[in-house]
Amino acid sequence: MLSSMFGARPAGEPDPPEPEPEPSGRQHSDGDLLDELVATVGAAQAFQEFRRSQRKECFNLLRWLQLVLPLIEELQDASPPRPLTDDAHRRLALLSRAFQAARRLLRCCHDGSKIFLSLEAEAVQGRFRAVYEKINQALDGMPYSEIGISDEVKEQVELINTQLKRSKKRTDTQDMELAMDFMVVLQDKEDRSADRVILERLAKKLELQSLADLRAETMAIKKLINERNGQQPESTKQIIEILNKLKEVAGIDEKNILGEVHIPKYLEKCPSLMIPNDFLCPISLEIMTDPVIIASGRTYERRSIQKWLDAGQRTCPKTQQPLAHLSLAPNFALKNLILQWCEKNKVEMQTRADEPPVEEVSKEVLIPSLVKDLSSPNLDVQRKAAKKIRTLSKESPEDRTLIVDSDGIAALVGLLLYPDKKIQDNAVTSLLNLSIDEANKVLIAKGNAIPLIIEVLKNGNVEGQENSAATLFSLSMVDENKVAIGASGGMAPLVDLLKDGTIRGKKDASTAIFNLLLNHQNKLRAIEAGIVPVLLKILDNTKLGMVDEALSIFLLLGSNSACRGTIGTESFVETLVRIIKEGTPKNKECALSVILELGSHNNALMVHALGFGLQEHLTEIAKNGTSRAQRKANSLIQLAQKCQS
Repeated sequence: MLSSMFGARPAGEPDPPEPEPEPSGRQHSDGDLLDELVATVGAAQAFQEFRRSQRKECFNLLRWLQLVLPLIEELQDASPPRPLTDDAHRRLALLSRAFQAARRLLRCCHDGSKIFLSLEAEAVQGRFRAVYEKINQALDGMPYSEIGISDEVKEQVELINTQLKRSKKRTDTQDMELAMDFMVVLQDKEDRSADRVILERLAKKLELQSLADLRAETMAIKKLINERNGQQPESTKQIIEILNKLKEVAGIDEKNILGEVHIPKYLEKCPSLMIPNDFLCPISLEIMTDPVIIASGRTYERRSIQKWLDAGQRTCPKTQQPLAHLSLAPNFALKNLILQWCEKNKVEMQTRADEPPVEEVSKEVLIPSLVKDLSSPNLDVQRKAAKKIRTLSKESPEDRTLIVDSDGIAALVGLLLYPDKKIQDNAVTSLLNLSIDEANKVLIAKGNAIPLIIEVLKNGNVEGQENSAATLFSLSMVDENKVAIGASGGMAPLVDLLKDGTIRGKKDASTAIFNLLLNHQNKLRAIEAGIVPVLLKILDNTKLGMVDEALSIFLLLGSNSACRGTIGTESFVETLVRIIKEGTPKNKECALSVILELGSHNNALMVHALGFGLQEHLTEIAKNGTSRAQRKANSLIQLAQKCQS
């Protein structure tokens, strides 16, 4: 359980009710209570950096704590000291507990798992609301006149209390985009460039791109697992799966975060060996054969750290400390210890000398030649070049840079309408691979590729259509490209692929459509393209396994007043109630969200849903559903009470 992060409670659950001290049995003297309040705010102020997903909320909470502080300081500075009345002492004791809950929450958002905080963002937001409610309860009815508080401080505190009361849950498009990314990553088991694009975006949003960040995240997740003590296993499994995929994208081979030692392939015959961690290179996580010390005092395998430095890095990979110089000093003492250990345990180490020499043309020479071959009059040469460019562009950022620097984007765009479907497919897939890098998304769009990619989406072969949809999804991560894709007529063929494509094609289309719908005008274009009956058909076909994707798109459409009139029908509401009754836990969460969106704007639809049996399901889910489903169910129960009153 999250004992240190959330006070020994699963995330998202409210604080347990604390017994209020009786007036005749105060737990602290007036002075100790005031000192505790000031110390708690001071401890909270020590946290100046927060995880990106809760950063804004944390700074708001810190600001409110600081603005309430003058109330405490004025009581401390009173001369002569004025005894607190029983009512004032009780309210300040409540305020102290609220401040302590705030400090715990701020600490969690300061050093907790970034993946957990983003994946469970809604639950964490519930913790913020609970803290605001505690502060409200303490400040409401504070007897200012009895404790001699100045009018200026009184007005400031009352203003803060009013602001806290008005504080409402915010769900912006960025959070919805992040939720969709998590959904796709956790559902998709294939290794495709489109999925790598999503992982790259997740890594950037979560700020988990460097070796140091991923190591810190690993430690935070280990701590989380220990504190959960076996509870919430499904959530823990998802967090570990996402971490492992982010490590793959970063090129780090360290999958098991549960404490087992990583054993490289050449030690698979000795599975019982426990390799000392000091013998492993922090970058490659393999036993070092040529350990060297860098300016920060850390030791790395020579070829691994040299590759790091050759890439232009000038910091220590483990500490991120700037390097005063780039010299590498052999660590002879550690090397001797490693050799002794290997000899004792009969481990044969492979050295660079043992590896067979490989003669190959340098990429700096090969890639410009391949780009030139894309324009060859020889069809066979073009095919081979397009296929090779597709392969090279998939994994290596360096290769992608060389392709772009060799004017590869223009050459590939020129092949998008080529009559040879295989060349066309390799060209669009290569652009998909290149778009993994953020800057290339803009360059590809500037190269007038979007209308041509849409043409492949309409008329290409099956694989070409799927990969063109994936490319549009990748490009649409840039807001300007969302507008361009919609204005170029991209929505209608995506809806067609969602309707008639293969399962893979439908999934690619759904993720692209979801991203495009974050733009207001594209919501209307989707309605005009006939997306509603297509989505309803997907909801009826549970074998596709795309109910969550369809409901997520419906939720975005429902956020637009013009679209609500199209999707907000009684028959659709009945479909949602059926999903709430029969669907998976995730299906239920999504369906509850859509009903809540529609019902909040149309009482008649809410009443119809209740008449169709929604109420009994809400009661059950509020008791036994997932944490997110419980919150949605409780919100709907409150909405139902308003509709029925």
